[in-house]
Amino acid sequence: MLLSQGVRSLSSILLIVAGALSITNQSSAAPVKILADTHFLKSLGIKPISSDPFLQLSVAEVSEYQAETISHSAHQYGKCGGFERLDTDSNIQVSFDLMRYQASQAVAFEFVGSASPAVEKKTFIENATQQVSEDNLREMVQWLSSYHTRFHRVPESNKHVEDLAEKARQLLANLPYPYQVDLIQHTKTPQKTLRVRLQGREYPNEVVVLGAHLDSINGPIPTSKAPGADDNASGSSNIFEALRIASMQEQPLRSIEFFWYAAEEIGLVGSSEIAQSYKQANVDVVGVMQLDMTLFPGEGELVMGDLADFTNPWLRNYLKTLNSLYVGAQWKTTECGYGCSDHASWHRQGYAAAAPFEATLNTMNKNIHTNKDVISPALNFKHSAAFAKLAVAYALDYANSSLRPTF
Repeated sequence: MLLSQGVRSLSSILLIVAGALSITNQSSAAPVKILADTHFLKSLGIKPISSDPFLQLSVAEVSEYQAETISHSAHQYGKCGGFERLDTDSNIQVSFDLMRYQASQAVAFEFVGSASPAVEKKTFIENATQQVSEDNLREMVQWLSSYHTRFHRVPESNKHVEDLAEKARQLLANLPYPYQVDLIQHTKTPQKTLRVRLQGREYPNEVVVLGAHLDSINGPIPTSKAPGADDNASGSSNIFEALRIASMQEQPLRSIEFFWYAAEEIGLVGSSEIAQSYKQANVDVVGVMQLDMTLFPGEGELVMGDLADFTNPWLRNYLKTLNSLYVGAQWKTTECGYGCSDHASWHRQGYAAAAPFEATLNTMNKNIHTNKDVISPALNFKHSAAFAKLAVAYALDYANSSLRPTF
């Protein structure tokens, strides 16, 4: 997740960026176009090439080196969220228009106090959520965090991706209905995204998405040890546990797609390319649930952060209803800014997305993006299991319903 490790002075950040600029000026590499919070870009001395005052978002062009430096600066500055990399020929005005519409609809939704979706408790989903195993989650987090790094730009940047894909193939080997395990290549990173698709029985073209980013980072040095236990072996493990349990049920009515995205930490690269390709192909994604950091109970055990910005309020209300039926956690509203995780990629393309979080932003884990992001007594697998239960309930209820967001 593109989040902070503690606040540093603005002057120290500007020194980092100035160093990036000095190196950038000596490079002939093509510029990188990014979308980020307007005030954050200005605080770094980066002049936008276009802005939207209503959304408080801007587009800027930077070098590849500077882009990675900005990402690191975001973490150090205490900024929630870094940026999303854009195609050089992106027509961002279309995205601005769509996101303004989404924002206005969200305000109207909240103003009229729209009721939560009508959902009845189902015995098979209650039983399925009880199959979530804290031991399974711990084992998966231990395994993923044992890699020296899962950074997108190292010689073996796909080793963990391929290994997880093999685990998925073994898990689904005897599934009695159609499924796919795919490694998706990207243009902006050598790292691949893992996608597992469970084919829907009656409405295969309606897609329920669950996702987590699989990469890790430790500051601006790619060779640094980056175990990423909380960020984001935790969410990745939750999604795999949801896949395991969903695959034990009857074939869903709608298709379910599970994603482990590449290169989130340097600008939502994997999810951005995938969401854009789905939009261009008119894929009917009925909802996106993102899990990014679920192990640190900063507000207390079983208290989830409800990310309220750049998300869909209908889908958030739906998840809260599922929580009340199957999980029993508390929720606290918080905001994370644009581009703080992969749900933003889907949101920008007009899809309904939500991202339950481990805590509020002020109380989140401060050890992420360092070599200290390892399993420790401060991390809580009962807390993380609540997110896996919510993911199971979302997958099984939404994929066996005709529900859709109201906007």
